[in-house]
Amino acid sequence: MRHRGIPARRAVRGFNTAILALRSSRCWGARIRRHLTVVTYTGRRSGRVFSTPVGFRRSGDTVTIGVRLPGAKSWWRNFTGDGGPLTLELDGADRMGHAVARRDAKGRVSVVVRLT
Repeated sequence: MRHRGIPARRAVRGFNTAILALRSSRCWGARIRRHLTVVTYTGRRSGRVFSTPVGFRRSGDTVTIGVRLPGAKSWWRNFTGDGGPLTLELDGADRMGHAVARRDAKGRVSVVVRLT
């Protein structure tokens, strides 16, 4: 099921704006940045640059992003197959990486990023 209506887009945009503001706040920023980062990538078909906040887990130079409600989101599809490049905001700096999206047998999607 896709949620592409104007009200849904406004809600997502408002949520993302609020999350980005919290990431920047003095009070909550440090705590939130431990679990949320900003992914920046170029769309495969459109060639446009997109940025979106996502939750992540990091282990060394590997970052795993669990995609919640993958049927309602499309950003992760840019990293299917052989994957593609992206930038993550980690530890106060932009880090480049190569991301590959995989769907498991239960339909869950994760994007694994190898930092370069």
